[in-house]
Amino acid sequence: MPFRKHKANKTSNQALEHEQLMTLINSLADAVIALNENLQIIRYNAAALDILDINNLSLMTPLESVFKPIDKNNQNVDINAFIKQAKVPVVNRDYRLTYADGSKINLYLSLAPVRLSYGKSGQKGFVMLLRDITREKSLEEERDEFISVTSHELRTPIAIAEGNLSNAIFMSNKTETPDNIKEALKAAHDQVLFLADLINDLSTLSRAERGTLQIDITAIDINELVEDLKRSYDKQVKDKGLNLVTEIKSTHQQINSCRLYLREILQNFITNAIKYTEQGQITITVEDIDKGIKFSVKDSGIGISVADQDRVFDKFFRSEDYRTRQANGTGLGLYVTVKLARLIHADLGLDSELNQGSTFSVAVPDLKPDNA
Repeated sequence: MPFRKHKANKTSNQALEHEQLMTLINSLADAVIALNENLQIIRYNAAALDILDINNLSLMTPLESVFKPIDKNNQNVDINAFIKQAKVPVVNRDYRLTYADGSKINLYLSLAPVRLSYGKSGQKGFVMLLRDITREKSLEEERDEFISVTSHELRTPIAIAEGNLSNAIFMSNKTETPDNIKEALKAAHDQVLFLADLINDLSTLSRAERGTLQIDITAIDINELVEDLKRSYDKQVKDKGLNLVTEIKSTHQQINSCRLYLREILQNFITNAIKYTEQGQITITVEDIDKGIKFSVKDSGIGISVADQDRVFDKFFRSEDYRTRQANGTGLGLYVTVKLARLIHADLGLDSELNQGSTFSVAVPDLKPDNA
């Protein structure tokens, strides 16, 4: 009798825990769907019915029969393949759902593989969270359109201002102009150049997030690219009392990739190295890797703390280090770099230690021209 009573109490407690869990899940505004290993629905909440636009849902229903998302190109998504590939939690904000009346919603989809019951032999499966982000997407598109139009319209006046200031600086150096006027002209010119860089970053960011950036795969002469970068930044480096050296260890003469985006990635690395290095040297290294080339830019600058390294590629992130705040910056350069690296299927790397300098790298695969 005591054994039966204990067993009954255990069953009662499990039933109570299950009821509490379902109450909690049903109180969530986001749709929650639990799947078994065969991708059949074994749990769901009321919000899931709203997202799927159905009145009722039977347990053990295959997910693919009720959830048929499309991607941003309006192509059907193989949701089973997407889920089975998830070995770690993944998030997607590009899928959409089309309802019976023809209307569409944008989805936030979070997927996590989990163990659905206790013990080593417990049932495995997945938990999926869905949210309607149509309004958020609409606001993002309006923001990107505003940035695109504004950055385009600002290019001409900034170019004119930069040209006139350059001429004024040139003339002031040829005539007996007071030093305070020269300093004022230089300060104004520096700020206009900063604005030009900001506009370029905003324009590239807008096009990247709207998915309108295109890649043109060509054969890139590695030596010519590195020497071109060295020439472009040699004066800026010398003006700051630094050395810029190159080390080409690669045995290959060229690589097939997008020259424009690869050059912009390396430019971002070099400009950051110059900005945050007060003495020493900057080294551009090229070496062979499996199926590609690795470009690295090493500096002897202020370095990046361990905490900041996790966020350095985030949009608008700038370190709280006072030495970082002394230099102009938008926090967009490295975020844009991430976008460009993805387009050319490259992997970014960072090795840094505070007060010991940083090394940013990009591993570029050799792409064939017909992969453009």
